[in-house]
Amino acid sequence: MKLEKITELPDTRRRRHYDDSCAAAHALDLVGERWALLVMRELYWGPKRFSALRASLPGISANVLTQRLEGLEAAGIVIRRRLPPPSGAQVYELTEWGQESEPIFQALGRWAARSPRHDPTLPFSAASLLLSLRTMLDPGRADGLAARIGFVLGVETYVADLGAGRIEIAPGPTEGADVVFAGAPTVIAAAIYGGQDLAALEAEGALRITGDRALAARFVALFPLPAKAAPPG
Repeated sequence: MKLEKITELPDTRRRRHYDDSCAAAHALDLVGERWALLVMRELYWGPKRFSALRASLPGISANVLTQRLEGLEAAGIVIRRRLPPPSGAQVYELTEWGQESEPIFQALGRWAARSPRHDPTLPFSAASLLLSLRTMLDPGRADGLAARIGFVLGVETYVADLGAGRIEIAPGPTEGADVVFAGAPTVIAAAIYGGQDLAALEAEGALRITGDRALAARFVALFPLPAKAAPPG
């Protein structure tokens, strides 16, 4: 039986499509443009203004960001709205369906972390750090640990609730957290994934830790990276 074509896209969009009924091909039709997935990544923890999105994506131009946001909005992945007074600022955020894409990012992250060519010294946004924590947490290492972890990442603050081998993260004030890490995302990532000594980072003024220092040391050891893939040949 021949399936009926449901929608007809404008010519400007059709040129970028694979003309393949595979759902994976359709996913690439939706988010396969350069920068599209990274724009989505930056919106996982709440709405952002255009200027904040551009600041968190080094290398993207205003024109390209506008195009990607328009494409994601047309696909039903992102919505645009205005914040209530007194702000009234225009922001972008993921739809409920857009939020469902997080496991895709986690699978990509775990797979690509094994690449021998992965360069961890490149820019690393707050959203990248937080997503990596949800991706790389080892439930076995976190077994039996319940804690509230705060992060001060520039002007952004987040709280992570750790328990039952899971980590849930949301924007919010860090008051009441058991331990708080304050520093650039790249510095905190260096402590977690690069094995950088916490005391040394503090002595350099790159990192500030307040609260339970024993918990801080245990927390940074909960996220082991997978082994690198063997080179061909």
